[in-house]
Amino acid sequence: MTHVEPEQSFVEVCGGKFKIRTLQAGHGAPLLYLHGAGGLFWDPLLDALAADHHVVAPEHPGAGESQGLEHVEDLWDLVLYYNELLDTLGIESAAVLGHSFGGMVAAELAATSPHRVERLVLIAPFGLWRDDHPVPDISGIPPASLPGLVLADPDGPLAAMLPSPDPTDPESLFRASLTMSSILQFIWPLPDKGLSKRLYRVKSPTLLVWGAQDGLVHPAYGEDFAAAIDGARLEIIDGAGHLPQLERAEQTIGLITDFLR
Repeated sequence: MTHVEPEQSFVEVCGGKFKIRTLQAGHGAPLLYLHGAGGLFWDPLLDALAADHHVVAPEHPGAGESQGLEHVEDLWDLVLYYNELLDTLGIESAAVLGHSFGGMVAAELAATSPHRVERLVLIAPFGLWRDDHPVPDISGIPPASLPGLVLADPDGPLAAMLPSPDPTDPESLFRASLTMSSILQFIWPLPDKGLSKRLYRVKSPTLLVWGAQDGLVHPAYGEDFAAAIDGARLEIIDGAGHLPQLERAEQTIGLITDFLR
């Protein structure tokens, strides 16, 4: 697969209230990618998508180098912000792909602004709650335990490649802390902020992708999302945890690119 070097830029939204780091690459119909709690980075999935789409991957407000979280007090502010971001980028509607926390936001966007989302791909999204499979509080997970929750093979080579701050670099630790805090307010103490009551409003064709060995957001949640979204298709990837796009990249990328075509 050919690597695509994305263009980095900072986009000002709402008259400069938000200053958002954005990675963009490719040509074609727009595709909005919303990242998870690990932060924004360009991976092989985005490389593949850029072959057929203009991929736009914004950093969440308050994460990494992006500013403006103080203007987002609750979930509704967040949904409004993403509508404003799309307006600023001149995107009326797009395919939308979200992973983990980004999947929750993508689902909220599709439910509250269905005209914005032409096709929807959700990779192991947060957003629902089951007492039989509680989602762990990600802020309290020790770094050494994280591979066991998010990877099917916590001792494999991918474990060493997981994004993590340099413990000897105060700035790196500070940015990682900002990214985590920018997301926690929307998913804790319970990830379900009412999304279960809104999913029926999703009108776009929807693909759900889950790792069979996901220890963070159990695959049973995939069945709940699929049952709530009319016509949604659920694909379970064996040999993958919470990061099927990395752990079973070829299979996951094939499913997603075929669906979007």
